Amino acid sequence: MMPTPVRRRAPRGSGEELRPRIVAAAKKLMAAAATAEEVSIRAVAAAVGVTPPSIYLHFEDKQALITAVVIDVFEELDQLMVAAVADVTDPLERLRIFGLTYVRFALDHPEHYRLATMDACPRPDVDQLLAASAFVHLREAAVACIEAGVFAPAEPIGVTLELWAAAHGVAALLVSKPYLPYGDPMAYADRVLCAAAYGHTVAANDWPPEGGTGRMGG
Repeated sequence: MMPTPVRRRAPRGSGEELRPRIVAAAKKLMAAAATAEEVSIRAVAAAVGVTPPSIYLHFEDKQALITAVVIDVFEELDQLMVAAVADVTDPLERLRIFGLTYVRFALDHPEHYRLATMDACPRPDVDQLLAASAFVHLREAAVACIEAGVFAPAEPIGVTLELWAAAHGVAALLVSKPYLPYGDPMAYADRVLCAAAYGHTVAANDWPPEGGTGRMGG
């Protein structure tokens, strides 16, 4: 009887299993650092238990690694947004929850959020990921509000961009200027998001009145 061959264990850091470990390690280090610039390839390699050259077998440079981390984080956002409205059918409430989930996520991942949405350097692949998660979900809720007559008839893309601007504006302020007197951050976010949404519900009720401009103070 032939002996059963002993399967040799792949060397640590080899094969496709290393890439997600690298991303996970970099993600954890970035979350603990003040900025992504503080996280070095050497530190990531040490956290994974490999040498720095092993990192470059999977990522061209540090920028490519940062992009992979941000994409991974925003995949989490996609899952969170879907789960948050699993039992919610009212379109306006779904929109509210989507917005609050987005802001809460930014507060929980400030450095990742800054890199993805506030960095001057464009990252087209991250933009595509955002369009596949946050934007899509906000658009879904906006379309539902329009179709239900909660919002006035409008081009959904424009409405979605306005609502995303509100969510991002709140998130960006809370992340970059946390010392301002917002009060409870999520209560503040709720007020701003509701104001943005209710502007469209007012428009659905023929605002401004005939002969008016719709402008405050004039």
